[in-house]
Amino acid sequence: MGPGRRITPGLGGVPDEVDVVVVGLGITGAGVALDAATRGLSVLAVDAHDLAFGTSRWSSKLVHGGLRYLAQGRLAIAHESAIERGILMGVTAPHLVHPLPMLTPVDDAMSPGRTALTWGGLQAGDVLRRSAHTRARTLPRPRRLNATETLALAPALRADTLRGGLLAWDGQLEDDARLVVTVARTAASHGAHVRTRARVTSATGTSVTLRDELTGASYDVRARAVVNATGVWAGDLDAQVRLRPSRGTHLVLRGSALPHTRVAVMVPIPGTSARFAMVLPQPDGAIYVGLTDEPVTGPVPDVPQPSDDEIDFLLGVVASAFAAAPTRADVVGAFAGLRPLLEVAGTDATADLSRRHAVLTSPTGMTTVVGGKLTTYRRMAQDTLDSIVGDGRLEAGPCRTASLPLLGAAPPDVLRRWSAPARLVRRFGTDADLVLATAREVTGLADDELLAPVSDDVPVTLAELVFAVTHEGAHDVDDLLDRRTRVGLVAADRAAAEPLARRALALASQPSARR
Repeated sequence: MGPGRRITPGLGGVPDEVDVVVVGLGITGAGVALDAATRGLSVLAVDAHDLAFGTSRWSSKLVHGGLRYLAQGRLAIAHESAIERGILMGVTAPHLVHPLPMLTPVDDAMSPGRTALTWGGLQAGDVLRRSAHTRARTLPRPRRLNATETLALAPALRADTLRGGLLAWDGQLEDDARLVVTVARTAASHGAHVRTRARVTSATGTSVTLRDELTGASYDVRARAVVNATGVWAGDLDAQVRLRPSRGTHLVLRGSALPHTRVAVMVPIPGTSARFAMVLPQPDGAIYVGLTDEPVTGPVPDVPQPSDDEIDFLLGVVASAFAAAPTRADVVGAFAGLRPLLEVAGTDATADLSRRHAVLTSPTGMTTVVGGKLTTYRRMAQDTLDSIVGDGRLEAGPCRTASLPLLGAAPPDVLRRWSAPARLVRRFGTDADLVLATAREVTGLADDELLAPVSDDVPVTLAELVFAVTHEGAHDVDDLLDRRTRVGLVAADRAAAEPLARRALALASQPSARR
């Protein structure tokens, strides 16, 4: 294993030969880079834009246990999801994934048949939890609630039609993009070269040509294996990959739009038997409402845009469950992501397409990993490297990532006692000390200034922005506000935070920051 490295924009000093080149630095590519590096392989992982630039930052921020797949009879995917959720919550990233109570209101719109079906599904999900050896202390068993208990958890619900509730638990990410950054940082700490603003202009199974998007310089790199982990753009590098992307849209609300909502609320979508709109409270006080599933045709955009119809649809579904339902005026932001769904013959609706991943080999020998979902990224990476090793293209040891904590990881009881500022502990775990120490050294400022939030609505601090530049490869304001933090989801918050982001970039460019 090579020395620990920092994530770097551009291609200066890039090696001209490695064991593995990974193309794409969403959660899958970052996971492949970490898996390869921890097997003792030399790794170059690149992205044309930035970490978590694509689908990986547009998720529901949930680590699912596979309940929906169980309802569809896809037992293998459901079991795999439950296992990977347990690994994330217990080993890999307990600092970034926490238990989330998920409440299904039982009201007049919820028929007895659907109530029974939903309760049966939650019980089956608990069997999955137990089969994955996830303790009830981590994810409690589901239970029924009366109307009073239900309103205590979500006071904004309609009381006049409420009969009770069904309470279950799943995993919630502090932030999906933060998980990607942390996986990439961990890969770099094990010797991987992780480079952003590095576009692949051509690729085979044994080589890539790269263009430095900052300088325009071109580089040729030889490799024993090339992995295409570009998600919805996988077909651009491997013509055999056939995808049918679907768009999933979320709305962003202030917490005041649905006051005192402390749990996720699952609102049944009319006309379906197992689909729900989700009201998801976020750690920073915002609320996300999602999720649509709309087929996408034509060229894949860099940044998908929600449609007006999707926004109206989500507001309409949620309105049925709340006394003072959110309106268009309450929507302070919206985002959409594209799921890289593998095309399946004879299947029309993207909601019915398999979420199972596939590892494919092109005629040139390039390996493409596609499909899957955020929760199962680690298993996708393991399967990819196992396939390459099994084909004899690489010699490497077994996968280590199921027992390897990411940087900053620690058990919840340890994190609760950690003395660093709470926001930094939530987002960096035990690395919160490193974040603050780095900011002190780089800026020479006092903690009061480094830890001051932008505003009551924007809790981002100068300390974390400086660290994003010095250790996480952030290159510009967009990197800082759209991916290292999620301020950019709300235009007004972005405008408020931009001066602090520019200040962080200026401070981190000082000679002391480059030591």
